[in-house]
Amino acid sequence: MSGTPGSLRTRLLVRIGAALVAVCAAMALTGVLAQRAYLLDRLDDRLMDAAEHGLARVSLRPHDDRDLTFLDGGGHPDGLLAARLDAHGAVTAGAVTGPDATPRNLTPGPARRPARHAPDGTPRTRTVPGLGTYRVTGLDASGVRVLAGLPLDDVREMTNRLAVVEAAVTAAGLAVAGGACAVAVRRQLRPLGRVAATAAEVARAPLGRERIGRLPRVPEADTDPGSEAGRVGAALNRLIDHAETAHAERRRGEERVRRSEERMRRLLADAGHELRTPLAAIVGYAELMNRGTGPVDPAPVWRRVAAESARMTGLVEDLLLLARLDEGRPLPATEVDLAALVAEAVWQARAADEEHTWRLALRLDAPALVTGDEPALRKAVANLLANARAHTPPGTTVVATVEAGAECRLIRVRDDGPGIPPHLLATVFDRFTRADPSRSRSGPEAGGSGLGLAVVEAIASAHGGHAGVRSAPGHTEFTVELPPAARTEVELPSPAGAMGLSERR
Repeated sequence: MSGTPGSLRTRLLVRIGAALVAVCAAMALTGVLAQRAYLLDRLDDRLMDAAEHGLARVSLRPHDDRDLTFLDGGGHPDGLLAARLDAHGAVTAGAVTGPDATPRNLTPGPARRPARHAPDGTPRTRTVPGLGTYRVTGLDASGVRVLAGLPLDDVREMTNRLAVVEAAVTAAGLAVAGGACAVAVRRQLRPLGRVAATAAEVARAPLGRERIGRLPRVPEADTDPGSEAGRVGAALNRLIDHAETAHAERRRGEERVRRSEERMRRLLADAGHELRTPLAAIVGYAELMNRGTGPVDPAPVWRRVAAESARMTGLVEDLLLLARLDEGRPLPATEVDLAALVAEAVWQARAADEEHTWRLALRLDAPALVTGDEPALRKAVANLLANARAHTPPGTTVVATVEAGAECRLIRVRDDGPGIPPHLLATVFDRFTRADPSRSRSGPEAGGSGLGLAVVEAIASAHGGHAGVRSAPGHTEFTVELPPAARTEVELPSPAGAMGLSERR
């Protein structure tokens, strides 16, 4: 519990209390010492006056070193000690005044106990047996030496009283200050207690779950950057934000891994299914030829074997291309003219299929140049045209458009066929996605492998672009957007209209 607000509050109070005690004790001691020094100065002034007065009176009889008649008469302070000194500083006679100022002679023993005194005018503290502690000083004038002393009892009593008063005042001040500090510290540490409660609640949160919801936060009022507790609260909130972000990233990564594994399993299953069909056909025709039974014309058989082999080869090549693109291998970088590439692809599509109407439209505000792999881009355009041919009925018009603007190069392939059902639009670029039967043709080209559009999307991404699709009955449009070639482009005048080629049959 050493880190709880309660223990922290206790430690703060102890330290503040110790500091206050030390400060108050120092102040009290300084006051007592200063008052004692002041009282001693006053006593020394009175002592010097008494010594000078006694020396003046004794100077009238300089040869009698036992003369203390200067004490006769009134005006002397109570307890005044007066003595005569010989040439060696020894006391020859002494007396002390009583409460009624009447001097009382001292016996030689006690008076001479402090044997020698230097008559240099310096006040000193001496203990006189039978009398107590005195402040004494000696003066010398032409060989006449006197000693005067005043008791220190008043100074000590007043100093003791002052010490008692200082102690009482200090204790009262400490009690008041301690209470005020306790209230202030408790109030200042309340936000820290709430911060600790928030941290404990976060520690109890089930972070191992897939969804943890929003973690608690320190209240906004406890995140004031102007206070230490507020800075701690703000730092804890930032830590919780980072924890939530890291948890979400981890979950997203796990989800991506899971989807990738599912995609890989589905890919392997679909690839196995697709490869099994042509292999079964090839095996069947090979077995038919090996039997050699009946009049079998080998030409159609070999044509079917060749067709199925080509289909299997295309499927394997598409899988290998997707694998290379998934690995992020760099593609050959050459300058490619999309207008010429798409025009050639449209001519080839017209030659391969005369049942559709094929058109080419060029809308060029700049040269339609991109940097990339020309064979890959050619394959992408061919796949888009093949998709339109395979999934639209005869008589459908297919328009391939090339647009070159200031920011991008765009290829559009549009047809007026039946369209793609809405539930397939989200997965149309996924691998092994089959078209809805309403959009499929019957015949030998029906039922493609489902990799054509996936290859288009992968090639566009590898070139820094993307592929998209919009579809409605009577209007289906695939787009491939690519960045322009990194070169200074010369703008061309806009054509008056779309350039186009139109042929049917």
